[in-house]
This record gives sequence, structure tokens and C-alpha cells, in this order.
Amino acid sequence: MQFKGTAHRYGRDIDTDVIIPARYLTTSDPAELAKHCLEDLDTSFIERVQPGDIIVADENFGCGSSREHAPIAIKAAGVDVVVAKSFARIFYRNSINTGLAIMECPEAVDAISQGDVVSVDADAGVIVDETTGQTFQAQPFPPFIKEIIEAGGLINRTRQKLGEE
Repeated sequence: MQFKGTAHRYGRDIDTDVIIPARYLTTSDPAELAKHCLEDLDTSFIERVQPGDIIVADENFGCGSSREHAPIAIKAAGVDVVVAKSFARIFYRNSINTGLAIMECPEAVDAISQGDVVSVDADAGVIVDETTGQTFQAQPFPPFIKEIIEAGGLINRTRQKLGEE
């Protein structure tokens, strides 16, 4: 899996209430959730984000409540991958389950700046800051997680498996 886009840089402890505020949890429509992604933290995010872009964040990204709406909103907004120093455990699992690629790589996070163009080879675990030329090594996805993300989430992957059997 290859990703390439502009980096949107955020700090530590970005919680799910900031990713998608609770006032929008009355819908599960991805397009509607995308319109409000990160609006309480970064009012211009939705105007700036382009399909394929990348979120880069410090420690504990996705902390707070266990809502699946958060990774759905990020993915629907056009973000292909989130690179962070660390993720809250439930957010990590919800991201995989909904098909949002996420990678931990503290060294990349420390080096990548807002607006840098970043490419990610999730199969090899290689992250390249195309703006500076720096390369970083993260843990590649295990095959079963890669299958889930490529299928667009756990439900889609399960449907594929049931259809094959």
C-alpha cells in the first residue's frame, strides 16, 4: 500500500471529541462526519485537506472515548494515513476496523513539518518526507491488517472472506 500527500501536523493527546465533536454523533454518514472533522481544533482543516493527505501527530492520538466516528470522519475527509508517535489503543483498533491506515513512527513525527509532502510505503514500513528527503522506518503492517485496510475495513474483509468460502 502506497500513500502520498500533504502533512497536516498536530500535537499530543488529540482526543476523539476533538476529531469529531459529540454534537455530530447523531449521524453515521461518513460524508457528514467528514464536514466536521477536527473543526474544534483546526477550523481550516476541511478547507485544506485533499484526498490522499496525511495527518502527523505526537503521542496518544485518538485518546478519549471509543467512538468509531473518529476514524470514519478522518478517512471520509480524505486522509489516507495517520502517522503518530503513539495511538490510544481503542482508536488504533477502530482505525483498522474501519480501514484507516495508521503507523507509529516517533522519528518521522519529529522531523515532518506542516505542509511537507510525505510518502508512505505501508508494505515496507518506509516513510519519506519528500520535502526534506529524510527517510524513516516504521513497522510494516502484518498481512492480516493489510488485508483489512485494503478491503476498506473489517466488515468488508469479512464479507470478502465469506464470499470466497
